Amino acid sequence: MSVKRILTIAGMAVAGLVLIILAFTTWYTVDEGEQAVIITFGKADETITESGLKFKLPWPVQKVEKLSKETFSTTFGYNQDEDGNLISYDKETKMITGDEYIVLADLVVQWKITEPVKYLFNSENPRELLHDATAASIRSIIGSSPIDDALTDGKAEIEAETRDLLSTLVDKYDIGISIQGVKLQDVELPNEEVRSAFTAVTDARETKSTKINQAKKYENQKKNEATGERDAILSRAQGDKTSRIEQAHGDVAVFNKLYGEYRDNQEITRERLVLETLEQVLPGAKIYIMNDGEGTVKYLPIQPPQQAAPQSTDQNAQEEGGENNGQ
Repeated sequence: MSVKRILTIAGMAVAGLVLIILAFTTWYTVDEGEQAVIITFGKADETITESGLKFKLPWPVQKVEKLSKETFSTTFGYNQDEDGNLISYDKETKMITGDEYIVLADLVVQWKITEPVKYLFNSENPRELLHDATAASIRSIIGSSPIDDALTDGKAEIEAETRDLLSTLVDKYDIGISIQGVKLQDVELPNEEVRSAFTAVTDARETKSTKINQAKKYENQKKNEATGERDAILSRAQGDKTSRIEQAHGDVAVFNKLYGEYRDNQEITRERLVLETLEQVLPGAKIYIMNDGEGTVKYLPIQPPQQAAPQSTDQNAQEEGGENNGQ
């Protein structure tokens, strides 16, 4: 075989290799759930977020790094093996509360890659950095919280504070990810004896809360009854007030009318008032009115109102005749 032929074969092989490289490295595809970073001679140029078929310069001029746009989950304090079994890391989850109790806390952090260039180049291992930031955040929040909050109704607040602190740390590290959520999976005491004692305390606290709620309910019931009774008394008093005012207005009107009559006919009005007063003071009594001829009228109660035995028809007739003669 001649040298020329060898060179020709070698040239064809190199050309074929170049063609293969061009064929396989000048295009790429981006799926719906992916984002890509174009790297030219080791430097990130642009980020591709739209899906579809894309073209670039062949390797080694440009290459593509594809990253997922999905939400990732990072566990703290436990993990799952290939068979789905949970593996706990008690040393990692053991921490001290603000009131110096030991608890075991594990959680899940949800996060997304929002800046692919920073995720690729600002940290050698961003996942490990996120894990360390999660440990620092949860330990800080648990360390400033009482055990009651960590084990009972304060978990939501602990989750929110941990998420805020972790977001602050991740932004400070500038590794191109954002925290979507933090979820406490479990917070428990380290051994059964301590758990039983705390359960007894929790039951006592719940009983106390129940009694307090019942007492408040009884208090509110009595307050409502007292308020209703007070309103009824005020309503009756207002009614009595209005009635008396109206009665006073009526009495004033009667008095004003009577005074007008008295002013026009003083003598007659005076006699009339005396007679009406006698009728009210001595109801049912027989009154004899005698005129002695000197302009003076005398009023003599002849028969008291408490007379017991009724008079006969003849006696009544005689008294009526004498009364007419006297008048």
